[in-house]
Amino acid sequence: MEKAEVLKRLTDCGLVAVVRAKNAEEAIKISDACLEGGCTGIELTFTVPGAHKVIEALAEKYNKGEMMLGAGTVLDSETARIAILSGANYIVSPGFNLETAKLCGRYQVPYMPGCMTITEVITAMEAGADICKIFPADLFGPTIIKDIKGPLPQAKLMPTGGVDVSNVDKWIKAGAVAVGAGSSLTAGAKTGDYAAITATAKEFIAKIKEARGA
Repeated sequence: MEKAEVLKRLTDCGLVAVVRAKNAEEAIKISDACLEGGCTGIELTFTVPGAHKVIEALAEKYNKGEMMLGAGTVLDSETARIAILSGANYIVSPGFNLETAKLCGRYQVPYMPGCMTITEVITAMEAGADICKIFPADLFGPTIIKDIKGPLPQAKLMPTGGVDVSNVDKWIKAGAVAVGAGSSLTAGAKTGDYAAITATAKEFIAKIKEARGA
């Protein structure tokens, strides 16, 4: 899928599910439940055992483009290349890595590095980052989006960490192009309640649409 289309579909949805799990089976169930709830953006983290195999399985299962499948917790270009060859549509990192940015640019795959300061955002943007992940977002609150977009109105920002159903509207209204949600979205997996994940995803999507409409 073309880079522009991946970015459009991710931002149109506005929600990226950060999937961490103890094994491949749980990761796939979480991903399925999120998609059923309308969350088309899935970030499968490389903390999941055999993450590249899970990406391969999901890429094959949703080979018609139903899911925007990304790889998360990517620390280096070597991991990024494995993820891309396994079928990842985009790469997410907890911090900025220049070699990863270069590799993603080479393959024309969206790169979303974690940034905490405006200097990091500028550095990432100069290296070709498509969206900067404000992480950990709960250290700042939604005002950080406005603060960064003041001098950098062109910055595309996605807060991750501490985003939940109760505050997602504030992040969107502040100017975030999308949000990343982990445990606040996928907590049901701990008790095997995947229906709860689907229900929470629907809540997130509804809140995002409402905030954008406002």
